[in-house]
Amino acid sequence: MIAEDVFIHESAYVDEPVEIGTGTKIWHFVHVLPRTRIGERCILGQGVMAGPDVVIGNGCKIQNNVALYRGVALEEDVFCGPACVFTNVLTPRAHVERKDEFVETPVGRGATIGANATVVCGNRLGAYCMIAAGAVVTRDVPEHALVAGIPARQIGWVSRSGERLGNDLVCPRTGERYEMREGRLHLAVAEGA
Repeated sequence: MIAEDVFIHESAYVDEPVEIGTGTKIWHFVHVLPRTRIGERCILGQGVMAGPDVVIGNGCKIQNNVALYRGVALEEDVFCGPACVFTNVLTPRAHVERKDEFVETPVGRGATIGANATVVCGNRLGAYCMIAAGAVVTRDVPEHALVAGIPARQIGWVSRSGERLGNDLVCPRTGERYEMREGRLHLAVAEGA
């Protein structure tokens, strides 16, 4: 089912059945394959391919030339930078059919994947994490972690708004305070709240 106020550029292909939510925009040369679910207020930029059987949560922005294969599931407000890559099989061969071996790659709410980054399938990206441009993710990324390099290694922490956190764990943009509990970063609860 496609909501009434969805914009689909005339050059895009949208196969049936799909679900596309209110306010979503699908731009030039996009291909949405069957059984893909796209939430509300999403933007799929030029040359995006999504599906089959992909889930894209509300408010996601998928920049130009990104392919989302079966097994990729984006929670709400995920940003996929231009030409970032999601793999779908761990041991691909052109002459061996492996469509029944696609590996799931869940991406947590508010995560950012930088331009030209590669996410090897089977790795979970935690909520609000940030993958630097050109990084290669070969293992799970914790919530709020900032990772960079090949292979990607954690180099810091980021707030929900994407700002790098200093030693005080205070977001320089919003003033939100974070705290470490059991090795994980959490938004601090205000006293008396």
